[in-house]
Amino acid sequence: MKNVIKIGFLALSFGIFAVACGGGAKTEATDSTATAASSTIDSAANAATSTVDSVANAAKATVDSAAKTIDSAAAKH
Repeated sequence: MKNVIKIGFLALSFGIFAVACGGGAKTEATDSTATAASSTIDSAANAATSTVDSVANAAKATVDSAAKTIDSAAAKH
């Protein structure tokens, strides 16, 4: 009878040990401030990139238009 109690207690203690230790699962802490700052920086960079691209495309269109006008004027003379 004493062995049954010992085995039951041993099984119970292993069960509690496994639950308390979490089965070896590791959780890593994340820095929400760094994540938010990174997101803000990325969105600002994307906005700046699109603005620069639109200005560059407008300048390219202006130069192409001027070149076309010069080429057509040169062809007439």
